[in-house]
Amino acid sequence: MTQQSEIKVAGLLLFQNITQLDLTGPLEVLGRLPGWRVEIVAPTLAPVRAHKGLVIQPDADFGTASPYELFVVPGGPGTDNAILDPKIVEFVRDRANAAAYIFGICTGSLLLGAAGLLRGRRSGGHWQSRDLLSLFGAIPSDDRMTIDSNIYTSGGVTAGIDMALRVAAAVAGDEVAQQIQLQIEYDPEPPFKAGTPLVAPPEIVERALTATARRRAIRVAAVQKAAMRLDGLID
Repeated sequence: MTQQSEIKVAGLLLFQNITQLDLTGPLEVLGRLPGWRVEIVAPTLAPVRAHKGLVIQPDADFGTASPYELFVVPGGPGTDNAILDPKIVEFVRDRANAAAYIFGICTGSLLLGAAGLLRGRRSGGHWQSRDLLSLFGAIPSDDRMTIDSNIYTSGGVTAGIDMALRVAAAVAGDEVAQQIQLQIEYDPEPPFKAGTPLVAPPEIVERALTATARRRAIRVAAVQKAAMRLDGLID
């Protein structure tokens, strides 16, 4: 039997207005790794409301968090506030630097960037935000899954499940990852070829950009401020 002291911990960051599937998709995969446990960590132990209303209870706060072998940073609209929160940014920096594996999903890569972890590194992210990674010194990648050394970053939302399986293979082997994939019956067959701006009809891409224009403006301003803070240009 695996001793408690031998169990490795994957820490999944939680903050207000997160995209819940960024968190729960990878959690479903990583929570099945033998010899591992997952821990949802937030600034406090208060329940956190995700972007679409789901309320999630953290397992630990920043003061009681375990050491993490794998540190996971999801994204969502709340990223815009998180990258400007010194307490969150510092926690991400400390825990990621101490982890063997770092995993960013969607706009979670912006939070990794704000913590100074992506300078000179290739990094993916949500298609509407990954160009902003360059402000943190990262090299934006259009790939659905991007690996640079021990940093694993994925595209938006559903891509987190794909990359979680890739991470599972890295830490436990291909056969374990394949068994997890089978257990969750992950065999996507989307009804439309519209999952990226490269294949979606142009009018659909334009509608998506128009619908999120206000959010994009907020994000650009937040990233610019976070990048200036990282470079020591502002407090």
